[in-house]
Amino acid sequence: MTIVAAADGSALGNPGPAGWAWYVNDSCWRAGGWPHGTNNQGELMAVLDLLRSTAHLPQEHLRILCDSQYVINCVSKWTPGWKRKGWRKADGKPVLNVDLLKDIDAAISGRNYSFEWVKGHAGHDLNEAADVRARAVATAYQSQSPVPRGPGFPGALDTETDVDNGPGVESPGSDEAPNSEGLKSGQQFPSGSYSGAAADAEPDLFSSLADEDIAPLEISPREAVVALERELLAPSTRADASRLAVLLHPDFEEIGQSGRMWTRDAMLAALEDESAAEATMEVLNVDVLDGSTALLTYRSAGRRGSALRTSLWRLSGSQWKLRFHQGTPES
Repeated sequence: MTIVAAADGSALGNPGPAGWAWYVNDSCWRAGGWPHGTNNQGELMAVLDLLRSTAHLPQEHLRILCDSQYVINCVSKWTPGWKRKGWRKADGKPVLNVDLLKDIDAAISGRNYSFEWVKGHAGHDLNEAADVRARAVATAYQSQSPVPRGPGFPGALDTETDVDNGPGVESPGSDEAPNSEGLKSGQQFPSGSYSGAAADAEPDLFSSLADEDIAPLEISPREAVVALERELLAPSTRADASRLAVLLHPDFEEIGQSGRMWTRDAMLAALEDESAAEATMEVLNVDVLDGSTALLTYRSAGRRGSALRTSLWRLSGSQWKLRFHQGTPES
């Protein structure tokens, strides 16, 4: 028998009111959260509680569907190296969310499990069900209303999960960015192995995915860069540092409205603390300068007014990545 479950997390503001959930079916799911936490902490807690809730069935294969490449990399790739280094990264800095990661490492010991990456918000039934429940918990904490907990797993032992007091809030864990080999939707990672680089290899800060298809090459470059620019304007994307790490070119630069020059790492760090608002986009022009460069100009409008914007997109492998951006407020 194989237990197939999706695990997901949600944070409003990231950090902010946070929820987590795992889902098998409508009669077998569980959720919880905290008044203040991050999306990555929610993702990790969902996996941890799923492991604890199925601990009474250690002989059964547990197939965990997860849209967080951060979580999959932490468990399947980086943990052995971190443990050898005293839970420190290659640069000597402490590993983020270490308490949750230690608990997962203990809970997963001896288990028959595998991870499968699924693309989030893409209509996957189990992933969507877990996402809805995790978001409902975060919303409940935000509105101070009753938190939906779920029926749990039949026959589960007392998981002793603290659903009301979250871990200390750290920066979202996207400093452990997706591995350079990337993950494909449906790609599976069996217990104790990882498909790609050496098991203890760590990427550089916010290293990017090389192979994930951000925009299918079947659509035109003009359509691709417009679609990706719209995605970058979405609050859900700006709150997802791992997704931003994919969309921004390693040499990304931006001249902000204040005249400040932003690097990729500085921008990603700043967006962790930003509460993004909806913005509209009016495309003015798209020039495909050559087969691998496209220049997009558009007008954005949001709560801070309107601005004229220019974005330079470069094709890197099969991906369009934002290389340069500048915005100028309209008077």
